[in-house]
Amino acid sequence: MVKAERRRGGRARWLVLPVVALAAWGCVRGGTDTGSPAHKPAPSASASASAAPAPGASSPSGTYDPADYAPQVRKYAKQAGISAQLLMAILYNEDYKPHDPAFERSWQKYKPDAAFGIANMHRAAFDQTKRGRDFAGRKWEELPDDRALAVEAAAWYLHDMSAQLPAHWAGSLSRDELMALGYNAAGGNMAAFARGVKPGSQASDYLTRLRDNWKKSGTAVAG
Repeated sequence: MVKAERRRGGRARWLVLPVVALAAWGCVRGGTDTGSPAHKPAPSASASASAAPAPGASSPSGTYDPADYAPQVRKYAKQAGISAQLLMAILYNEDYKPHDPAFERSWQKYKPDAAFGIANMHRAAFDQTKRGRDFAGRKWEELPDDRALAVEAAAWYLHDMSAQLPAHWAGSLSRDELMALGYNAAGGNMAAFARGVKPGSQASDYLTRLRDNWKKSGTAVAG
């Protein structure tokens, strides 16, 4: 779930790129939208199957700043028992491409395994994580249109990553950093990093960006 970072200033260009350029981008970035070696995002789930999104909270707009979703981040991080700062930092890490519903669906026609939503969730990850939870009735296809659902999905994905961590691990990586690497590279790779395996270049890039985003993520969720 990670590749080269795209900042906000480049979003306008994304929306006018021809299909050929988009296809070339996909080839360069590989098959995952959160970038890291052997990435297949761990399953994640989101918003309640029966609850409608809060007015103005989930509806995608022309511009996007992860900090706009701080209330949802705090809410779902608390429910999932994970760090709100970590969840917000994940959203910042995943903010490298336009999160426009029409763009995401158009891109998926050329890249069926693309990720959806502001947390860049893959279908298999979403379907696995939602099992037995209150959003079990929701569909992966809803993620581009329901940002609150995407935040909730990411929160429970991180919860599941946390549950897979051993009580003790080798190296200097923190629990939150390992969970973020799990989000990026899936649980199997996270377990390897916990045993002391050195992250590859893509995972290292994801970790660097997480650290770069850490302070502003804490400010965003401080309230």
